[in-house]
Parts: sequence; structure tokens; C-alpha cells
Amino acid sequence: MKLSTNEIRRIRSLAQKKYRDEYGLFVVEGEKLVKEAMDSSFEIESIYRAADIGEEAMSRISMLSSPSPVLATVRKPRTFISGSSCPDTPVRNGLYLGLDSLRDPGNLGTILRIADWFGIDGIFAQHDTVDVFNPKTVQATMGAIFRVDFIYADLAAAVRDFIGQGGTVYGTFMDGENIYNAGIRTGNDSPVMIVIGNEANGISAEIAGLVTGRLSIPPYPAGEPGSESLNAAVATAITVAEFRRRLVNP
Repeated sequence: MKLSTNEIRRIRSLAQKKYRDEYGLFVVEGEKLVKEAMDSSFEIESIYRAADIGEEAMSRISMLSSPSPVLATVRKPRTFISGSSCPDTPVRNGLYLGLDSLRDPGNLGTILRIADWFGIDGIFAQHDTVDVFNPKTVQATMGAIFRVDFIYADLAAAVRDFIGQGGTVYGTFMDGENIYNAGIRTGNDSPVMIVIGNEANGISAEIAGLVTGRLSIPPYPAGEPGSESLNAAVATAITVAEFRRRLVNP
């Protein structure tokens, strides 16, 4: 099987968001991730194997430093894009994440993986959050992208919708209440959202003014100098783990 120059250019162009949007496709690489895509409800457009197209052609279409044996182009589901706030249906009880303008594709991919591990019911991301179909994000999800409900939204509107439907919205802040001492709702009997802020600037002033609870992860020992803050994905994992622990051991 020989790939045309135009086909190689089209696949390579999917490294850029404008072409992912234009073609409605994104790239998945590696045996495990391609199998995850095939086993999911996502539509596979094409699968390319080094054994069929040759190592040289695979190296030209791959977006990895070391090309994998297989690459697939997958159609982007419409549900990932759009909605001005929450979906049209009422928000169900459960635990959700809100991502406030995250910029790092690796962070976003890792957060999807964390959400998959802890059974998060859905993720709402501010419209300017990094593209979930960025190749680095897709790789970092380790397949979670095919299992976690994700929607780009006006996050402030989504927060208002949550609160309007009897939900609770927590934000992570440096000066918040110690998460291990705080009384928190876990999502078992009402909708709960945890907002994670931008890597550099934290949670925006608009959303900070809307949240119903401010939480922080204390350093150890308390008051000792150390790192300025935690990585967004690390903070997400610690926070979600505490919410899940409370669900099991209230």
C-alpha cells in the first residue's frame, strides 16, 4: 500500500487544530490506543500499519518521536464540541470536573486519565482550554478520551446551571479551606463540580466569585517553604481522590 503525497500531507496537517477542525478528524497512535478507538463508539476513518505502508511512510505521518507500528485517523464526535453551557438535559447527581482555561496538552490528557480512573461523570472545559484532540493530549489520556464524557462550554454558565439545579461547585485555591478538614458533598445525592484553574493564573475571578466552596491542598509540614504550587493534574488527582474516599468513608 503506497500513500500519496497528498494523503501524507493531510494526515500530517492534523497536528494543527485548524485542520483537525476542517477535516473533523484527529490522530491516534499506538497499538493500545488504536484498539481502544476501535472498541469505542468513535468512528474510525482509516488505519495505517507500518507493515502495510512501510517504515518510511509511517515515519512521515507519525507525530511521535519514535513512530509506532499503527496509526489511525478518527472522526471527532460532535458531542465534544459545543454547548454554550451544560447539555440540554438536567444535570444528574454525580461528581464532575470543570477546567478553567487549561493550556498544557499533557495536563489535559492526564486529567482525562484521572477522571477515567476515578469514575468522574463528566468534564466541562472552558472554550479556550487546549484542544482535547491535540496529539499530545490524546497520547496522555492512554485511551481515557474514548470513555470520559467531555464538553467545551461557557464554564461560568455551566457553574450557574449546576448551582441552579441544586448542585455544589468547589474550586481549588491556595487560600481555601483545608480539604481534609472541610465538610464536602461527594455527588452521591446531588450534582457536584470541582473546578481546576489555569496552570499559571488559577481560577478566573468570574468563576471564583461563583463557587460555593473554596478548597486547598495543604503542604506538609504546614507553613514550611516549598514549591509554589502543585501541577494542575496532580492537584486534580489529590482532590478527586479525597472526594472518592469520603464517598466510601463518609
